[in-house]
Amino acid sequence: MQPVWAGHPWVYAQAIDRIEGGAIAGDEVSVVDPRGNLLGRGFYSPGSAIPVRLLVRDAAIRLDASFFRSRALQAIALRASLGLGTGGAAGVSGPAETPTPSTTGYRLINAEGDGLPGLIVDRYGDVLALQMGTLGMKQRESQIHEALWDVASPRAIVDRTSAQTAKTEGFTASSTVVRGEGVRELEFVERGLRFRIPLELGQKTGFYFDQRALRARVEELARGKRVLDTYSFVGAFATAAARGGATEVVAVDESALALEVGAECAKQNGVGESIRFVKGDARRALAEAKGRFDIVIVDPPRLAPTRSAREQALVAYSKLAESACRATAPGGIVVLCSCSAAVDLGSLTRSLATGATRANTDATVLERWFQGPDHPVPAAFNEGLYLKALLARVEPR
Repeated sequence: MQPVWAGHPWVYAQAIDRIEGGAIAGDEVSVVDPRGNLLGRGFYSPGSAIPVRLLVRDAAIRLDASFFRSRALQAIALRASLGLGTGGAAGVSGPAETPTPSTTGYRLINAEGDGLPGLIVDRYGDVLALQMGTLGMKQRESQIHEALWDVASPRAIVDRTSAQTAKTEGFTASSTVVRGEGVRELEFVERGLRFRIPLELGQKTGFYFDQRALRARVEELARGKRVLDTYSFVGAFATAAARGGATEVVAVDESALALEVGAECAKQNGVGESIRFVKGDARRALAEAKGRFDIVIVDPPRLAPTRSAREQALVAYSKLAESACRATAPGGIVVLCSCSAAVDLGSLTRSLATGATRANTDATVLERWFQGPDHPVPAAFNEGLYLKALLARVEPR
């Protein structure tokens, strides 16, 4: 129980000695140490490898409607302090912009990072999209909806909980508008770039807000460069690179709908003629590039969803790194990303080194990037730092 005592919010199944009082799925439970001292309280998920995710450490705090309202207000205040949604400095102006409207798409509640394990809420302009990660949260969804409606004043709330998560936790995902008027698409602004994502495009809550800062960095580096954006989804990296002045931009993804949406967003942002959207396998696109691009972005989906998949994922990352290095012109840049919590920064770096060696190149890491500040992580919760990215210069040996 030492990690929990130090602030880690997860209580793993193997750390539990016994369960008293007949708790059933979704119940509020107290976690105590062998001496009976309270470590915290949370909701019970008996079929999970993490049966309890702690919400509070104080016995006096009640997990009721006022609790959810208070935590939501704290989350909103944090984003306001970061300049998100308020016209402030953070995330507002990109390197190729004149002053623009504030960023209106961002993570509003980041589960453990905002003291609400099992709940993710993203803001898309005047619409909130949420995901329920535990049965306990699902059972209290009416209180959560009410709190969000009250403190965030959205036009609508959309439930985007994944069917797999719901099945694991023992409930049925809603995947619909749960409050407010009908919503068919999610509209928002990121650093002055406008995006419109239809609800049927179901990645995360609809978009990858966690890469906002790295997209801005790619934009800064893109002027005069040839850029390949693999696993592009709607081409947010590609759109940023095109606005940054890239001479050629290619976005590759297997989803025809994602590419169609991306092309429309690029057109709306005035860079539609600058990006070529290609439906295809990212690995094949990398293999066919053969040193033609100055910046190669490899941002695959989560390759290690569990710890048991970690070793296999590292092999895949090294192969992707090898292909990316071969696709990059001498002196060019590879951006290698991992959104798998089970893969730490050191392991990702070793995968890059292995891949670069196999490609007969040297990769020098210039920068390391993580999820943005609207995805906060408790100091004791290393698992919460799931996103890592390496920006490396590649030279032939």
